[in-house]
Amino acid sequence: MPDDTPPEDRLAAPSGDGPAAAGGAVPSPSPPADDPQADAARKGGTARDDDATRDDKGHAEDDDAARDDEQAARGDEEETRSSGALDPEKADQPFGERDPATGGPVERPVPATVTEPVAPEPGAPDPAHDIEQRKREAGVDHRFPFGRPGEPIGRAHPFIFGFTGALGVITAWMLVKAATNAKSVLVMIVVAMFLAVGLNPAVERLRRFGLPRGLAVGSVFMGVLLFFAGFVASLVQPVSEQVTELRKNIPDYVTQLQNNERLAEWDKRYGLLDRAQKAVNSKGFQDSLTDTATGIGKVAINGVFQTVTILILTLYFLGSLPQIKAFFYQLAPRSRRARVALLGDEILDRIGGYVAGQFTIAFIAGITSYVFLTIMGVKYALALALIVAVTDLIPLVGATIGAVVVCLVAFLTGTVTDGIICVAFYVIYQQVENYVVYPRVMKRTVDVQPAVTIVAALIGAALLGVVGALLAIPTAAAISLLIREVVMPRQETL
Repeated sequence: MPDDTPPEDRLAAPSGDGPAAAGGAVPSPSPPADDPQADAARKGGTARDDDATRDDKGHAEDDDAARDDEQAARGDEEETRSSGALDPEKADQPFGERDPATGGPVERPVPATVTEPVAPEPGAPDPAHDIEQRKREAGVDHRFPFGRPGEPIGRAHPFIFGFTGALGVITAWMLVKAATNAKSVLVMIVVAMFLAVGLNPAVERLRRFGLPRGLAVGSVFMGVLLFFAGFVASLVQPVSEQVTELRKNIPDYVTQLQNNERLAEWDKRYGLLDRAQKAVNSKGFQDSLTDTATGIGKVAINGVFQTVTILILTLYFLGSLPQIKAFFYQLAPRSRRARVALLGDEILDRIGGYVAGQFTIAFIAGITSYVFLTIMGVKYALALALIVAVTDLIPLVGATIGAVVVCLVAFLTGTVTDGIICVAFYVIYQQVENYVVYPRVMKRTVDVQPAVTIVAALIGAALLGVVGALLAIPTAAAISLLIREVVMPRQETL
């Protein structure tokens, strides 16, 4: 309701230090003095103003105290700060990331604007002729002065797939070619490892007598060297004697050929001597004879080199066989390592047993042949017995080869009767060896069926010759063990 009081009758606002002035409130006009209700309202308003003034003063005091506490805490923080970092509240402008070494702000370069390639619009100039259009479509900027690169080619792209496949084929071909070129070296390594595994039982047996492994390995290897030295020495004497005898008897052989009536008749009819003389004097015959002699020399030198290399590798493998086994066992997963180690030890024991069995059979054949040839009076009995022992190491055909050599020498150096007796003896001995000696010896070492033995020996001989035949039977034994202990139980659980 508006106030109708004339301006001159209105009371002036107090200008002193009253409560209303201190509180900042403007008092309402005073009612008439004779109105008791107005007096009470005026008194109540004055009391409320005083209370508000006191509340404002209390809040002001609280704010001052809080401000003092905050300044004290900030001072303590500045005292405890030792890295020299700036206070964010005192900095002229807020900083983002700070250097952990100095505590100072890290200024990041302002990200540059990226120019995206622009799709060509209809009617746009050809970028091959217009440089500006070329830059716009390529998205040239300071980062990519020659335009932004396109998307990378995915793995499923035909080019990537074909290129990767071609690299795989080339790598496989190179590995096969490298293995083919290094075939002789690989064969020597395999043979040396085979001999080391085969000689390891002898080393272990010497260790049971208290010898350290190094001394046991040296003793076994020395025995192998003595065997090879004796074999070579036994062959040197008969070969040298035969060569000397042949050189002395060449003139007698020529005289016998000339005085032979049958040969003289053939010479008159066909001119054999003239043809033989022309063939001997021809350049081709001399070249072929030279090449043959050179080839024989190379084969001999290569054989000596391979033999020495195999012996050295055998010594190294035999000395470090426990470490080699441990290394290969560690390649298996930890959860299956114990079973792999047990199977590996069994396979190595079977290989060692096979080698020991073969040496035993060869030793029996050599001793028997030496006794028989000595009784028969055949020349070079020791050398022939060693040849029988060495060839008997070859499965299936080794005993036959040794028997043929002995029978030929008996025919050439003795009488026909001596040759016939040698043939009969070795026919009987091979039957005894195949059906009595071999099964009894191999039954304790290699558990392989006879049919599997024959098939393995044939396949090994076809792949690697004599070396393949030697390695075939222990390999068949290892495969049969893995099939029986791994494959068959797994098939039962499927």
